[in-house]
Amino acid sequence: MPKEPCVYIIASGRRGYVYIGVTSNLAQRIYQHKNGMIDGYAKRRNCKLLVRYEMFGDMEHAITREKQLKNWHRQWKFNLVESENPDWRDLAPDIGLSE
Repeated sequence: MPKEPCVYIIASGRRGYVYIGVTSNLAQRIYQHKNGMIDGYAKRRNCKLLVRYEMFGDMEHAITREKQLKNWHRQWKFNLVESENPDWRDLAPDIGLSE
């Protein structure tokens, strides 16, 4: 299976807690988050809604973007999500996962 580097944002709800991560298999990683298989910040705060993702050609660029976004102010992250997903809709079905 080819790797598809990706930065993703999951949330607990509209303008709730947000978690930013990087992965080479978005569908698998979101499945893991939705099913509580990854311990940490996102699990503790019930972040299960995929609200944004960005695909990259290589992991180096994806990691650079992840670090950039993690340093952003909370409002900037909200603005980024709302620029393409104003209703904070769960995008998991768009990548082949059921809600």
